[in-house]
Parts: sequence; structure tokens; C-alpha cells
Amino acid sequence: MATWELVPRDVPKVSTKYRKIVTPIPAPGTIPVLEKLRQYEPRSMGGQPPIVWDHAKGIAVFDNAGNQWLDWSSGVLVTNVGHCHPRVQKAILDQTNHGLLHNYCFPSEVRANLVKELADIAPAGLKKVFLLTTGAETTECAIKLARTQGQKIGGKKKIHIVTFLNAFHGRTLGAQMAGGIPSLKEWIVNLDPAIVNVPFPDGFRNPDTSFEGFLNALKKQGVAPDQIAGVMSETYQGGNSSFMPVEYAQKLRKWCDEHKIVLIYDEVQAGFGRCGTMFGFEHYGVSPDLICCGKGITSGLPLSAVIGRNDIMDLYPPGSMTSTHTGNPVVAASAIANLQVIKDEKLVANAANMGKIMQAEARRIGEKYPKNVGAVHGKGLVASMHMVKPGGTDADAETAFNIVRRCVEKGLMLFAPVGFGGASVKLSPPLIIQEEPLREGIKVLEEAFAEIIAG
Repeated sequence: MATWELVPRDVPKVSTKYRKIVTPIPAPGTIPVLEKLRQYEPRSMGGQPPIVWDHAKGIAVFDNAGNQWLDWSSGVLVTNVGHCHPRVQKAILDQTNHGLLHNYCFPSEVRANLVKELADIAPAGLKKVFLLTTGAETTECAIKLARTQGQKIGGKKKIHIVTFLNAFHGRTLGAQMAGGIPSLKEWIVNLDPAIVNVPFPDGFRNPDTSFEGFLNALKKQGVAPDQIAGVMSETYQGGNSSFMPVEYAQKLRKWCDEHKIVLIYDEVQAGFGRCGTMFGFEHYGVSPDLICCGKGITSGLPLSAVIGRNDIMDLYPPGSMTSTHTGNPVVAASAIANLQVIKDEKLVANAANMGKIMQAEARRIGEKYPKNVGAVHGKGLVASMHMVKPGGTDADAETAFNIVRRCVEKGLMLFAPVGFGGASVKLSPPLIIQEEPLREGIKVLEEAFAEIIAG
């Protein structure tokens, strides 16, 4: 795996409306901070470009050395309304000044307002909301609820959870067992035998996009429908930005209904406008039984939520499914403001419109390098360019790393390559981005491809 060196590299100076690079990268003055982080944090925290974020505003990220980046990371798909949106900032300050920073599960008006807001935007029939802190908590909670429901209606044998190969559902123990990335499970001594993976129908790594492939994979593993409590899928596979075919999703929904199986969509990355729809699963024309939400729910502060059917969400009695920081008042206030900004500024429509440009341009760039880009997947303002070694489909993590490095050196902020083999270049600007900065980012991306691949 490529690593980020803490040795400043001389790079060309940049000065545009949206980007400014005036120092070597990383900036020499920030090296002590980077070294301190490497000394006191686990090395797992060192995976991102060595840029010390000092402040951020809208679609811009700044260090303290005079450099400015056009942000195409959204802080890993968090800042949907941009960094430090004034209405979100005001809501945070107002709640802080109001004098309530914590209330555990004791009732508060701000929490009541937030759960109603989330229920109002959820599909019909999904009107109960459980607030948590991180995305991994929501997927673990969804597994718990699905298994509880399964045993209630089908007995002790109805506990299996079906997820997909190459899926990512978080980094806590249960979430990693549910995920479909083998390297993330090597350290787990006793994997849960009732969590099974099936191939994801992305049409690239898995050419079989038929629903029969799903059924055959279960049959090969000896898992019958009456054993299955829940099926959980990311709306799109996170690192790869890969969606399942609409027909597949609709057949899956029907099959789950027929066999009384809880269908869970992990919307942690996909929700709140990212895919050009409020929820990403709207592209499939179906509704799940449980929705796992996070990231873009506040555009900055730690909050997540499970939204679901009343009968499933109410399975546990008072005091038995709670969380210390559930609906923290300050975080809840930021989420309410965030949701209002998404609505008032019509950011779902903007993500759809700007997404048409970004998706087309990413695919155009990919088509220029067919030996190096195996596929480009995505919808709205999220896309992944799957880098492969020439002549095949083997993941090319090194080239992906160098493209990201070059973009960052040129003032376009991306996060480290993700997805299959760590070889996908992920594109995810804030939903407030307009055409001028979007096209500037595309220009930088295309330059980086030319310099790394053709240069």
C-alpha cells in the first residue's frame, strides 16, 4: 500500500478563483503537526493526504500556510451543504447559548423536532427514528432489529443476515463482519456463521446482474429463505459507487416481502441529496424496511439514525435500546438546520443537475484511458473511477494513489483511493457546488490523469 511521505515536494504554484498553492506540498510549516499526529495516533489514522486542515468554508479547504483547495471530498461525503454553512453554524451557536449541551435520553424539544423532520422525509410507513452517533452503530442496530423481528415471526432459526461482497458497513465488530471485504475480517477469530455474503451485481467485478445470481449464491451456501432475518445492502457500494440494477432491486424487495425478510438499505453515504435524490434508494423505485443514515445528516457533526417501520422499531421496551449521546441537543440542532438548507436551497435538484455534468465528464476521462480505467460508476454527486492495470481488471492502487496525490498538489482535494483493492478515485464535491468550480475540478482531474498515465 502506498504511503504519504512527510517530505515536502516542490510543485507548480497555482492561483485561481477556487485554488491556491503557494508552498511545497505538504507545506513545510505543517510538518510538526503531521509528525505529532503520527507519534500519538495509531498508524491507521495516517491514510489521508498530508494536508493539515486549518479551516474550511463552502467548497473550500484551507491550511494555515496560504494554500486553498477546491474540495471534492466533502470530508468523506459529510459536508453536503458545504463546510460551515452559516445557518448550520448559527443553529449550533444558538443551541449552545441556549444552555443545553447534553440530555441523554431525557426528553428535549430539539430532539423531538429532529425525529419528526426525519420521519417527514422518509417513505410512507417508515415513521420511527432512533438517533445514534456513527454509521456503524446504525448498521449494527439494523442487524439487531432484523434478527429480533426474524425470531419473532420465524423462530430461532430465522437469524441469518445476507450482505454483499465488497460491501462496507463500518468498522465496529458486527459492522465489519457484515461487510464483504475479506481483508477487514482477517483479524476476527470467530466470524458469525449466520452472516453470509453474496456477489454484488455491479456489472464490472461481477458480470452477472441477474437476481437469479442472488438466489443461486444463497443456495450454494445452503441458506434457505426461512432462515434469513434480513438483507442489508449499501444503496451504492461505498468505495466503488456501484449501484445494483433497478430490476434486481425491485425483485429483491418483492422476494423479501414474500419471505418476511427485513430489507435494509445502508444510506450512510448515499442519503440527504448525495445521489440527486433525497435518499439514494429512490433510484430503485423501492422502499426498505430500515434505513441507516449518517454522514450528510448534519454536514459536520457526529450524528446517525435508523429510520424504519413502526412494528420493527418498537420491538424493544423502554430503556433497552438507547444511546448515551442519542440526539445530542447541539448535534440535533445542526441536523435540523442542515435539512432545512437542503430543502430551501434545492440541493437535491442541484446535485442531480451538477451530477449530470460530473458523471458525463468522469466517464469521458475514463474513456480516454480504457486500459487504465476499468469502469466509472456513480449517480448525482458521487462517482468512482476504477483504476486497473493495463490488459486486465486487476486493481491498480498505485496509479490511483498517484492521481489523488497529483490532484491534491494541484489544489483539488480528494481523499485517498478506496473501493476494490484500494484503487478507486472517488469524486464527491459538496452539493452546493456550481458549474464553474465543478468544471475547474474536472479540468484538474483530467490534467492529473494525463500527467500520471500519459506523462
